[in-house]
Amino acid sequence: MAQLFYGTLSPTSYIDGEQGLQFFRLASCGQDCQIKIWVVSFTHILGFELKYKSTLSGHCAPVLACAFSHNGQMLVSGSVDKSVIVYDTNTETILHTLTQHTRYVTSCAFAPNILLLATGSMDKTVNIWQFDLETPCQARSTDDQVKQFIEDWSEDDVSMWLCAQGLNDLVDIFKINNIDGRELFNLTKESLVDDLKIESLGLRSKVLRKIEELRTKVKALSSGIPDEFLCPITRELMKDPVIASDGYSYEKEAMENWISKKKRTSPMTNLILPSMVLTPNRTLKMAISRWLETHQK
Repeated sequence: MAQLFYGTLSPTSYIDGEQGLQFFRLASCGQDCQIKIWVVSFTHILGFELKYKSTLSGHCAPVLACAFSHNGQMLVSGSVDKSVIVYDTNTETILHTLTQHTRYVTSCAFAPNILLLATGSMDKTVNIWQFDLETPCQARSTDDQVKQFIEDWSEDDVSMWLCAQGLNDLVDIFKINNIDGRELFNLTKESLVDDLKIESLGLRSKVLRKIEELRTKVKALSSGIPDEFLCPITRELMKDPVIASDGYSYEKEAMENWISKKKRTSPMTNLILPSMVLTPNRTLKMAISRWLETHQK
């Protein structure tokens, strides 16, 4: 039996016309990369009864969270595969797949009265999604989704990316210099100083760090391996992942070597590590094993 991570009950019920039974939908998700739909019924005579109804697919890694919309018409799920999937609960079809998060999605929730969706991720962001009232399958983020091939970005796409990273002050500079996706990927420390005239060391460092994150994402997408499964130090599939005190997961041997060289800073944030303790990440290890079973048969 696959490990269960989360379960949620639909806020609305429906009535069976023939028997007069009141039903609720229950959704559960877990290690098997699927969402199970159950029917919960309540009657004065029978009391409480739970029956399996169906299975929703779409994710390629363990599903960590799921939630119904306020009217019960939609169900959302978040996964280790970094995606958010919105389903129509009546037809049980996929309405939309949202792929903006860069690390696994650990939480999701609809607003109580309107079609707003919030998703939280290990990438340390919370994304808010707005659904069109007439066509709820068309969801859009307050930030545009990151395109798989960054080289195809237009200058406007780069501007929106800058805003999403909190680099609004650089939008005009990038536009004046006609920086599109291809030019963005070719930026260096020297070009930021000499060509774009960005004097702030902090701004230059942040831009270069964000560009490197984009490069890493593209490499991960092209290899087919979820980025969460790759060690940030070696960029190889982890076999024995551990969590460091910076909150990130690393291959145990790689992180031990990092620490043994008297490096007291985080490989990801460059900040001082508050502790050298490494904790086994069993959940991630199970997810990697499951992914290998699925993709390397």
